[in-house]
Amino acid sequence: MHTPRYFTSFLILLVLLPLVTSFMADTGPAQRWWQRKRQVAPPERITTLEEKNGIELEIVFAKGRAHNHPLMAFWIEDTMGGYIHSLYVAESIAKGYFRHGDASTGRWEPGPLRRPAALPYWGHKRGIKAPDGYFIPTQDNPMPDAVTGPTPKSSFVLHTRLRHAEPRVFNLLMEINQSWDWNRHWHNNRFPDDPHYKTSSQPALVYMATIDLDSPQREFIMRPIGHSHWSGATGELFKDLSTITTALQIADQVTVRIP
Repeated sequence: MHTPRYFTSFLILLVLLPLVTSFMADTGPAQRWWQRKRQVAPPERITTLEEKNGIELEIVFAKGRAHNHPLMAFWIEDTMGGYIHSLYVAESIAKGYFRHGDASTGRWEPGPLRRPAALPYWGHKRGIKAPDGYFIPTQDNPMPDAVTGPTPKSSFVLHTRLRHAEPRVFNLLMEINQSWDWNRHWHNNRFPDDPHYKTSSQPALVYMATIDLDSPQREFIMRPIGHSHWSGATGELFKDLSTITTALQIADQVTVRIP
């Protein structure tokens, strides 16, 4: 017996109608499933300088769509650009030891690794030169645990403190860098003889907010102010960001809060 086409369509509609209705309803099972799938994990919590007695700060980092395990550092300076102290530095840079640092066996293993192009603006501002000539910590002279932590995998909130001697108005900076984010300008063959450039791709970005502790304002948005040297050879800040593309999408927004 041949089933009329209109009758077959009617049966399909009867099957799909409850599903469509549940998506449209706030309490339908399909809608609740979709809401669970869309739930975003709470931001990771990182704490540094927790034993200090200075003023508390919260730095809220909301990841962008190009985020993929970037390295970063936060620090403060006076308004003339003088380095005061670090608030947080990614552990691999701060200790000179990377999870994928040694490929001598033919596969990546944990080991020491030098990455001068990762966070060169912060490194030169800090001003401590290692025996190999790079302005980054070494395994023999690492940064203290109080200001280091694992690289965040997603959005996070950094809980940290100022020390006692900071000025009431200061600059808070972030440098952030992500490997393998090539674009048309910063491509793989731009500096073929520079191995440090190839570990950085688009150069590290520098963000800044000026914090006034006496202001009634309690939240400050960090804005990009330039990029670092592509291989970490200098501590220069390049203010032209016209060649930067996806690196500007690693962070969606970075907010500094004074609780």
